Amino acid sequence: MIIRETCVAIWDALHAAVMAQPHKEQWKEIADVFQQTCQFPNCARAIDGKHIRIKKPVRSGSQYYNYKKYFSFILFAMCDANYSFRYIDVGSYGSRSDSAVFAHSDFGKMLQNKALDLPEHTALPGTTSPAMPFVFVGDEAFALGENLMRPYSSRGLSLARRVFNYRLTRARRVVECAFGILANKWRFLHTPIHLKLETAISAVKAACVLHNFVRARDGYNFEDSLTHSLHSHRPSVVRGHRQGAAVREQFTAYFMSPHGALPWQLEAI
Repeated sequence: MIIRETCVAIWDALHAAVMAQPHKEQWKEIADVFQQTCQFPNCARAIDGKHIRIKKPVRSGSQYYNYKKYFSFILFAMCDANYSFRYIDVGSYGSRSDSAVFAHSDFGKMLQNKALDLPEHTALPGTTSPAMPFVFVGDEAFALGENLMRPYSSRGLSLARRVFNYRLTRARRVVECAFGILANKWRFLHTPIHLKLETAISAVKAACVLHNFVRARDGYNFEDSLTHSLHSHRPSVVRGHRQGAAVREQFTAYFMSPHGALPWQLEAI
């Protein structure tokens, strides 16, 4: 009871201060940092989902039993380029896909309803057209959309598409690093959590806001991000949208242009 009450109090005290919903100017600031550090323009956040290992919840059947054959719930997170969590959704069944968790989250619904106060479409650096949307970057588990970029399928890739996948990975890796810092700082995440489900969820939420608090206070230590014990979801087959495909093609062309290419990108792929 003490653990749960303490974790709830930490979340209530900190989440509004360290995980507030950005306004237009803050979205632009987040995107500027992604451009400076990851060289991916108009990127608002990196997204991913991780399994949090738990003991089997009472009377839960197979809902929390994941494809790796253990019980878990999902920590779905969105991170900025400073490795801070800007949004989390904690507690979905371990058997669900990242795409389903995202679609049913409050954030996913706000994105679908265009209620996020994202900035107006902006041309990519060095160009005047076309005006491009601000996007979130994820892995193959997510559905392609106007505001959600995922890699191309790995089969039969052209040079330009391989470059796009490399550039997207550079931006998406920040959420992997954030999970690494989280697990290595709050080490109960390295082993199954032996708490009641509600208490385990509260503990993870408290760890996430404390992560942001400590990150802002102490800065970032690269070595902390190299390993973590949180397991990714298995990629699922999800359909994208034509509008999203068109946006991805525009990014692909930009990354091969004189304005958007990186000197080392061909060697890196």
